[in-house]
Amino acid sequence: MKNVRDVREQQNTVGWAIEAKGLVKIYGKHRAVDGVDLAIRKGTVYGFLGPNGAGKTTTIRMLATLTKPDGGSARIFGHDLSKEGDAIRSRISMTGQYASIDEDLTGMENLVMMARLMGYKRKAAKVRAAELLMAFGLEEAAKRQVKNYSGGMRRRIDIAASIVVTPDLLFLDEPTTGLDPRSRNQVWDIIRALVNSGTTVLLTTQYLDEADQLADRIAVINHGKIIAEGTSSELKASVGSGTLNVQLVDAADHKMAVDLLEKKLSAPVHVSGDATLLSAQVDNSGLVAEALSDLSKEGIVISDFSFGRPSLDEVFLTLTGHTAGEESKPEEGTA
Repeated sequence: MKNVRDVREQQNTVGWAIEAKGLVKIYGKHRAVDGVDLAIRKGTVYGFLGPNGAGKTTTIRMLATLTKPDGGSARIFGHDLSKEGDAIRSRISMTGQYASIDEDLTGMENLVMMARLMGYKRKAAKVRAAELLMAFGLEEAAKRQVKNYSGGMRRRIDIAASIVVTPDLLFLDEPTTGLDPRSRNQVWDIIRALVNSGTTVLLTTQYLDEADQLADRIAVINHGKIIAEGTSSELKASVGSGTLNVQLVDAADHKMAVDLLEKKLSAPVHVSGDATLLSAQVDNSGLVAEALSDLSKEGIVISDFSFGRPSLDEVFLTLTGHTAGEESKPEEGTA
């Protein structure tokens, strides 16, 4: 993997949507963001991953001009974050984890109101609202109050409201949290369409398959620091050639199996909440068959096993020591 500075230096002819160097945010004695570097190309999806409280939302709030950094610098489309806030705000939009629309208004009324706030004349606002309702598959619900929308419909109307004026840069903070698979796929299609039209997307998510599906590059943040950055393939390659997953028949064999596997594979074995499920990152795939044979010789019966390329979930766990939904350190003022 290449670090952010190497990428910036080697591709300095590429247009950058975001260039950040050494961003810091301190709350009391806690450094919520501790020297973050980012280089994000225009017209791409950039995944920003980390445990809860790792610094994701605080970083986004700084880049979106909602919170002032305590250190470092950043440029958004060439505009200095500390000096050109108005110019930056004219080119960005943000959709947080929770819907920001008025639930007592209809879908049409919400979008018309947003368009009017963005400077549209009354007739043009209605036209733009109708365009967005159709594009997001909400035309039949246009006259219904948003409080009667499903979760997926609320997320779609919320994203629609954030692109009444199509932004050059869209911050999406966990846009599909709590959605069913069908609604998630609909939001994914919307994100892809936005990027195809030229919008840059900075995406935070706890669904690592979402980052795998959408992101051109991914940064992993933990305890306020970027600990890895690269494409999904580069991140997967960084933690080993493959992952061995073993399902034990008897949980009583757990300790012996862990000890044997760690000795044979020279790698730590991760145990999930189910003591019969074991996994390990393996650098030498030739040792896998030997390890399974040793389990059998010791009378440890397994009901299933698999060996394959690491998933992004496994990469995340290896890098941070957390699953995506677990807590790291609490961020001040964030969920």
